[in-house]
Amino acid sequence: MVAESGRARGVAVPDPRRRHPGRGAWLHPEPACLRLAEKRRAFPRALRVRGPLDTSAIQVHLEQWA
Repeated sequence: MVAESGRARGVAVPDPRRRHPGRGAWLHPEPACLRLAEKRRAFPRALRVRGPLDTSAIQVHLEQWA
């Protein structure tokens, strides 16, 4: 996944083909891993962005895997 810029609020988007520009982060394709990463506030730290990130696009992507 990567952080998408240019919006009022940061958004994390899936990047399974690793084509988006910017700093990326890996996540196991399991909803439990997403919840744990959100709880630990790992995404802003891993992607080096300020403030919280909207991870709804990641959640939708993980639901498609299930």
